[in-house]
Amino acid sequence: MKITDISLQARDNNRVNVSVDGVYSFSLDITQVTDLNLKVGRELSDGELEELQEESQFGKLYMRALEYCLRRPHSVKEVRDYLWRKTQPALRKRQTGMNNPVVYSERVASRVLSKLQQKAYVNDEAFARWWVENRQLSKGVSRRKLTAELRSKGVHADIIAQTLEKTDRTDEQELRKVIAKKHRRYAGDRQKFVQYLVRQGFSYDDVVSALNDVEEVNN
Repeated sequence: MKITDISLQARDNNRVNVSVDGVYSFSLDITQVTDLNLKVGRELSDGELEELQEESQFGKLYMRALEYCLRRPHSVKEVRDYLWRKTQPALRKRQTGMNNPVVYSERVASRVLSKLQQKAYVNDEAFARWWVENRQLSKGVSRRKLTAELRSKGVHADIIAQTLEKTDRTDEQELRKVIAKKHRRYAGDRQKFVQYLVRQGFSYDDVVSALNDVEEVNN
């Protein structure tokens, strides 16, 4: 077999189509073409063709996963789950509505995750810091709730503990944020407000003390 044509894609100037024996075979990004030293006239064995087709899959999935990671920080588990979905034929069919959607191999998905981690696009320490800061800026959140959220994202307990130790926000500060935002909704029903705040992960004693302080100021 022989590479007979390498041409830029019309829709994406960063990718090229590669034809083998006069028939389109796979596509690669320009960087891959250079790294793999591909040129018209190169002879390919069956094994080499399979490797190049896998590289094509790898390049496509890596760019999709990179776009996913750049939208906002993600935990390793979130990215692993995202990549896993790309390897499931039935799920891909439902997602795309296509009878024969592109399905990536688990080997390729694993390579993509490894590269994202090597390039620091996926990092649980950075993700945990972002998550804590973002959640506390957007609204009051207890440490207990933050811990539960990060655990659900697959972040290791040690990373969670280290991240929370470094934040200067306290449950008392966060609790007062929530009280300020929700006080009107629960006006006249202190017990229900207490129950709501406890469900948010704040301790009962802290909730009662904070509400007493607020009521004393208002009175």
